[in-house]
Amino acid sequence: MDGIPSKPGVYIFRDAAENVLYVGKARSLKARLASYQRPGGDGRLGVLFLQRDATQVETIVTRTEGEALLLEDTLIKQFKPPHNVRLKDDKSFLMLRVDMEHAFPRLQFVRAHNPKEGKGKGRSRLIGPFASSSAVRNTLSDLHRVVPLRDCTDATLANRSRPCLKHQMDLCSAPCVGLINEKDYAGLVDRAIHILTGETGELEEDLSGRMRSAAEALDFERAASWRDRLAALRRTVEGQGITQGDKVDRDVFGMAREGDSAVVYRLAFRGGRLAESKARFFHSELPDEELLHVVLTALHGPGMAKKESLQRLVGAREILVPCLPEEHEWLAEILGARIIVPRKGAKRRTLDVATENAFAELARKTKKGAENVRLLEGVRELCGLASTPEVIDCFDISNLQSSHVVASRVRFRGGVRDRSGYRHFKVKTVDGQDDFASMKEVVGRSLRRGMEDGDLPDLIVIDGGQGQLRNALEAQQEAGAWGVSIVGLAKARSERQFKGRSLEKSEERVYLTPDSEPIDLNPRSPVRHLFERIRNEAHRFAIQFHRKTRGRITSQLDSIPGIGAVRRKRLLKTFGSVAGVAQASVEGIAALEGFTLESAKDILERLNLRPDA
Repeated sequence: MDGIPSKPGVYIFRDAAENVLYVGKARSLKARLASYQRPGGDGRLGVLFLQRDATQVETIVTRTEGEALLLEDTLIKQFKPPHNVRLKDDKSFLMLRVDMEHAFPRLQFVRAHNPKEGKGKGRSRLIGPFASSSAVRNTLSDLHRVVPLRDCTDATLANRSRPCLKHQMDLCSAPCVGLINEKDYAGLVDRAIHILTGETGELEEDLSGRMRSAAEALDFERAASWRDRLAALRRTVEGQGITQGDKVDRDVFGMAREGDSAVVYRLAFRGGRLAESKARFFHSELPDEELLHVVLTALHGPGMAKKESLQRLVGAREILVPCLPEEHEWLAEILGARIIVPRKGAKRRTLDVATENAFAELARKTKKGAENVRLLEGVRELCGLASTPEVIDCFDISNLQSSHVVASRVRFRGGVRDRSGYRHFKVKTVDGQDDFASMKEVVGRSLRRGMEDGDLPDLIVIDGGQGQLRNALEAQQEAGAWGVSIVGLAKARSERQFKGRSLEKSEERVYLTPDSEPIDLNPRSPVRHLFERIRNEAHRFAIQFHRKTRGRITSQLDSIPGIGAVRRKRLLKTFGSVAGVAQASVEGIAALEGFTLESAKDILERLNLRPDA
């Protein structure tokens, strides 16, 4: 969890397919995520599932804990993660609704997702949600001192003949008896909306003045009351940086720079909901204005929908940026969006959240880069290499029945995954199950292709011990890739068992040559953790291909008329594989339940026409 900031925010666990498994909030992201690394997690049952299924974690930094609370609620409702608990009668956070079609609208409390309350009879404006319901109720009572809006019902408004007591206390402008016209009242409504969406300076000044006056009069109890109300006001607007009060499709870009390293962090809101939060890293000496121009063009250009595979993220109507990009007027025209540099209010606070995340990601990236340099230097020293290995490949063999063997190659560049270097292999020249010969084939094929393309790694890690390493070195000699170093990584295992107990164990071991003694890796060694991460990724990638290939082999039976799931399972269980079915006799198949001589002949004819059966 290196590089995770000690700030409030939300964390999202995802699986290998990037499905959301769990959404959580934290006062300190670093401390909270560190708890998942302890044995047994933090004691909750769901953590066991996360440790098994989660492959990545994403964080979104917020300015306050209130923002984290609101964002967590929004993301849980949006993604419905399987490991989050939601009560069926769960209420949403409190909001305020203003019926803008009324001549003299009032502020009404509603729940964000209550269809009966949340929708007005006509054109309504929703403000919020608010993290603290008690704070917003206190703030609303204080708001009337600065903005004297009515709080009576429509029936009371229509039937009053003289102003009420609140008008005499300067808490209401008395629209009921015509003491204010519609235009002036609309101005009060606008002021109230601006205050509730974060422009609290006017109300804060009023409350601070009352607090100081009470303190000067030595009325400390009343001064404490005004102090508490001022704190309630600030809590009221806590969540306005991460929630949107409108349905405008909006992209918000925060930027952070250090030397030639830059991070642009994008918050994409669609329909008022957060659709994406993602950091993009650049090495560029371009000025901020020109870099933003390039980023906006790339993210909103014509080919973006295909590149991102997310049509919903294309076509923002409003783009918030820290500075205007080059040729911003022309760019706004071709993108069909308003490009704005917000100076205050809710939009400015949302931009601040994006900027805060950009700086957090830049700090993490910078720290991670320095750590990876030291880590790869440790690999160089361990393996006795002449130079630091920038590119490391790892190979793994996966058996699919006995006649179908597949392999994977994963690539790490600079200590992190480089998916452009991932490859799958079908073993072509080896009959049966021979891991040593299979390893020799795929390593040789990869090296020969790398020599042709000028894309050789600095180091190859073989998943296996002396036998696999020896065959990989033979492949290297035949290919003539002399500049590539190869080592073998043997898994930790128990050497001897007695009455179910391990008496002697071996650690993860690295073989530098097939005939030398292996080097035991310390369990706390960063180099060991890197090798394990690379090996596990190669194994995962091979298993993924294994399953896809197995599905294609099984489909050979599925394509035969009359063979459904039950009969296919019966055939595979009896004969072991599709190849076994193809080699069976007509009588042997016909003897199974649900088969006849005619269907058995048809199966064999169709399978033996296929060269890959």
